Amino acid sequence: MHYSMAAGMTASAATGLWTGSAQAAPKRGGTLRVAQHDGNTSDQHDPGQYQSNFEIGFGHTVRAYLTMINPDGTLGPDVAKEWSASPDATEWTFVINEKATFHNGNKVTGADVVASMNHHRGDDTTSAAKALLADVVDLTDNGDNSVTFKLSGGNADLPWLMTDYHLAILPAKEDGSVEWQSGIGCGPYKVAELEFGVGGRFVRHDDWHGEGAWFDEIQILVINDPNARQTALVTGDVDTASLLDNKTLALLSRDPNIEVDNVASAQAITMPMFCDQAPFDNVDVRNALKLAINREELVEKITFGAATVGNDFHHSPAMPYWPEDIPQREYDPEQAKALLKKAGAEGLTVNLSTADSITTGAVDAAVLYSEQAKAAGITINVVREPNDGYWSDVWLNKPWCMVTWGARPTPDVMYSLAYKSDAAWNESHWQNERFNELLLEGKAELDDTRRGEIYHEMAMLARDDGGTVIPYFPNFIYGRRSNVKHTGALAPSWQMDGYRYASRWWFDG
Repeated sequence: MHYSMAAGMTASAATGLWTGSAQAAPKRGGTLRVAQHDGNTSDQHDPGQYQSNFEIGFGHTVRAYLTMINPDGTLGPDVAKEWSASPDATEWTFVINEKATFHNGNKVTGADVVASMNHHRGDDTTSAAKALLADVVDLTDNGDNSVTFKLSGGNADLPWLMTDYHLAILPAKEDGSVEWQSGIGCGPYKVAELEFGVGGRFVRHDDWHGEGAWFDEIQILVINDPNARQTALVTGDVDTASLLDNKTLALLSRDPNIEVDNVASAQAITMPMFCDQAPFDNVDVRNALKLAINREELVEKITFGAATVGNDFHHSPAMPYWPEDIPQREYDPEQAKALLKKAGAEGLTVNLSTADSITTGAVDAAVLYSEQAKAAGITINVVREPNDGYWSDVWLNKPWCMVTWGARPTPDVMYSLAYKSDAAWNESHWQNERFNELLLEGKAELDDTRRGEIYHEMAMLARDDGGTVIPYFPNFIYGRRSNVKHTGALAPSWQMDGYRYASRWWFDG
């Protein structure tokens, strides 16, 4: 992944072993059939409520954002064609691409951008992105096809925040709200048919402002079962499939009709514990569970090496400011036993919820963890939850569950979404006053060295006091028929080229 040096980013990692090489010039035509994991009947059109992979893929197919993450991981334009900041980064102005057009034929205006951002702001919003825009004190439509964000403090990451999949640009209504109910957008494809939990059909938006959108149609079929999804790809019933099973990668790579993309990323598997509920309200219990997991064995046996070992702070080596000197937490069941004795929680029994659709091998990973924890005298009951409704019924509702997080570009984005005390997605209910002070300081800090020091201290707090076990950072692994082509560079932000396959890939023959 390569991050914008202008935003103080570093560069690291790349695509993996099986990624295809650069292809011939793209051509238009055809219907791309997609097997998509993690689709639910509870999915919906409101981008502020997006949670599932189907919704995220839908957002990048039908809707558009001010900025985007390019295939090489750099920051690029989308609805905004350029942007600039005041010297202290407290004001940012985004200039709208004059070609940007909604599916109903109306041009995208500054009023649309302001309304789209305000959808996630204010006391009454239910948007999960509220925390990302908490520092925005004013939004101004400048009347010249530009919009200015005024912030309470400097934020060097604001253009990166605009790539968040919740912050779709939608049409404004007369009352200043947005029209999200119909699924309209200004993205490369528009809705022809859609049934959440089943799939949909999408046709090319000929007035799209971007390059690409080579397919005439996109047909997405929700297939949550990993075996059925992979079988559909092998038999040719679909042209591409998300989230392949790692243990079959070697076999698939020998099939001349299949191309497998294995992309290093900053996505993460987390196991958040509710820090305000027993037994997880005791930090010694939390740390005992962190010591009772053998991460190296999980990476070897569950991901077949296609992952990076985690260290219990949601900041991966693929992100800037990675604190290399923080010691790796090792599997230590004896120390875990000692902590449980200190907490008066010997013989601990807890439930861990998971589901097949979370990540490849999710249930197997939880079962292996439960076996490892026995050496510490801990009984982990693995609860296999239904795929459908997992994000609405289990995540943020059950006191300990397994979660997959897509890659975020910077530590500030991740910490603001999932660790900030009042974040809607504070999945562990963790409250740490010092952490929140540092979050505000780091956001406004323009000195790169000092910013690194801040994120180092935040990582230590999350590791040693936080309520999240992070076993590993998995690669994105997906497949396509050999006649489906891409440039060879694949965005590390989400599955399937940052879920922009609809606009970036094409058929060859």
